Amino acid sequence: MDYPAMSNQAILRVMGERAGQQRLNKDISQTELANRAGVARIVVQRLESGRGCTLESLIRILRALGLLDQLSAFLPEPGPSPIQLAKLKGRERQRASGRRRKSAVTEH
Repeated sequence: MDYPAMSNQAILRVMGERAGQQRLNKDISQTELANRAGVARIVVQRLESGRGCTLESLIRILRALGLLDQLSAFLPEPGPSPIQLAKLKGRERQRASGRRRKSAVTEH
């Protein structure tokens, strides 16, 4: 699927259709899924119709469908960039650089 070429609304529709198909494949009604997820049935309806839901509701629904592990594919853990690897030369980065403040006391 060419997500970059799609509108946000089109992506919501596709994701909603997929969530609905997952629910049907597990033979669960919208009401039952909503109860398992701890959300209102309208939240499931909105998701499946492509109108979206909050991220927390999506996580609850994915958990209820047994699909929470799919989040790793959605947003994989980023590793260090090649530039950072070259700078670190094997050392693990401990903190961000940030701006350094000059000392208020100067020696004369």
